[in-house]
Formats: sequence, C-alpha cells, structure tokens
Amino acid sequence: MAEPKRTTLQEQANELLERAEEKGLQTNFFFKTTFKRYQVQMNILADLERHIREEGATVTKEYVRGRGNLYANPAVTEYNKTAVAANGTVITLIKILNAFEDETGNKSKLMQMLDELNSDE
Repeated sequence: MAEPKRTTLQEQANELLERAEEKGLQTNFFFKTTFKRYQVQMNILADLERHIREEGATVTKEYVRGRGNLYANPAVTEYNKTAVAANGTVITLIKILNAFEDETGNKSKLMQMLDELNSDE
C-alpha cells in the first residue's frame, strides 16, 4: 500500500490559495485578512512547539532561597489556546471559500452582491 502524500504547511497554504484564486477570492478582504491571521497563528504554533521541545512540558522556577518548584511550561497552555484559535480560523477560511460558490459552480448570493459592488466602482 502506498504511503499517503505528505505535504508541508507551505504546500497546504499554496493549495488553499489556489482554491481561493479559482473562486476569485485572492483579493477578497475577508479571505486575505483571515488567511494572513491563520499564517501568523501557524508561525506562533511553530515557535511554541520549538520552545516546548527544547524546554520540555515542565519548567522549574527558582525562588530567593534557591529552591526550585516544578510547573507546567506556560508555552503548553499558550500552544493549546493558539491551536484552538487556528482551528477556528481555518473553519472560517473554509466557510469563506464555500460561501462564494455552491456545489453546482453557481455564484452564491454573497458573491453576486460583491460582484455588483465591484462593478459599480
């Protein structure tokens, strides 16, 4: 059995951009700002992953008398929060992509309205 094709995050981002281009969304304000937010979130996650890998899931805080207490690495909590936010952002991206074209290839009412607004300019 063939191993599934593995793609990098950048390849996946490029694929999403291609889908957006096919639907004429590459210049859409909502898509662009949401996609940029998702890219930032993915970079934050990569930094936090690197920090967790280097420091571990726990950290020691030392106090005045030199005693150390073991704590959960705060990067783990931030990673989880950012992952939840990124998941929400990708859901929003998918909704934006799907909102502009239905399954038959016809433009949605939202896309028709935006086309009308653009033609007035």
